[in-house]
Amino acid sequence: MFHEEHDHKQIKILGETQKIYENLIPFLDCIDYTVSKEKYEVKKNAIYDMLVTVPVPENLEDYYKSKDYISHTDSKKSLFDKVYQAVKFITLKRKLKLMNSFKTSTKNILDVGAGTGDFLKTCKENNWNVSGVEPSLDAINIAAVKGVFLKENLSEFKNEKFDVITLWHVLEHVENLKEYMATLKNLLSENGRLVIAVPNYKSYDANYYKEFWAAFDVPRHLWHFSQNSIHTLFSEVNMSVEKTIPMKFDAYYVSLLSEKYKSKKTNPFQALYRGFLSNSKAKTSKEYSSLIYVIKNS
Repeated sequence: MFHEEHDHKQIKILGETQKIYENLIPFLDCIDYTVSKEKYEVKKNAIYDMLVTVPVPENLEDYYKSKDYISHTDSKKSLFDKVYQAVKFITLKRKLKLMNSFKTSTKNILDVGAGTGDFLKTCKENNWNVSGVEPSLDAINIAAVKGVFLKENLSEFKNEKFDVITLWHVLEHVENLKEYMATLKNLLSENGRLVIAVPNYKSYDANYYKEFWAAFDVPRHLWHFSQNSIHTLFSEVNMSVEKTIPMKFDAYYVSLLSEKYKSKKTNPFQALYRGFLSNSKAKTSKEYSSLIYVIKNS
């Protein structure tokens, strides 16, 4: 089944990205716990030091249609919702502080995968000129109520330039990865910054939970990055990583979900312990559960 669907889908993958699918070796099998309960292979590309989800479903957009897909809602019903929303309030302040550290004259920012618009709302309230992209119409409608008006596709931005482009846990979802990276580079002003947050499959929590690690999130996460892969991929479009910043809250949130997948129970104390252990070990290894990369033109 994997082979037939994988071959069929790759017809739609563009040339440069297609190369990442070459010479893959088995790594592990994961289950889609959010929507379909289907099994997917996660394979390794040793050249880029990254993992790849196969196959890519033809109807990938349907795998985002779940009340549990929290970035498209403002839900506060479950324990996970409440933790997510509480942490989001704190991280928004930290993200804004990072944005304000970039000395720009026009303060034009583009958020790709803007969700329900909270980050752009925070930026707008702090004198940034905001633009955003979000494929979910439900999320777009929620953002509009907050005064943040989003477009559906990156292609709607033609000749514009941005001082900062952000992708908060978005790059792992992009189908034609290399081509998308080139598009982002073209939208960036000469001295602009690309800010990308992605999970790190080399973290302690990833290695501990293995196929139950929630940040694999197959099939929605097509790519699973290491620090090496981010450096290598962006060097190919003449960009370089200027700074790497840990996202320490992610270890706890991901561990909460991973415990639920692994033991069929919430186990908050076990999850908090694993999150703490992950961050503690990362003080030495620098392999945090998720990382923010600040990237500039070389």
